[in-house]
Amino acid sequence: MELDKKQVVDFIREHADQTRADQAQSELPEKVDTDKHGDLLAKYGVQPQDLLSKLGGGLGGLGG
Repeated sequence: MELDKKQVVDFIREHADQTRADQAQSELPEKVDTDKHGDLLAKYGVQPQDLLSKLGGGLGGLGG
């Protein structure tokens, strides 16, 4: 799933710290694909499934 960088950075800020969020702001692309950029997300301690559950907003067909 593709998410805006701002959403991802805000998530990191909430769940990690300001330093990691600042690094993510400078390193992540404008559109973050949870499949393609999983390695970058892991660098900031973010699991794609956690990000999707918080920001994906009830995606149909997942887990159910």
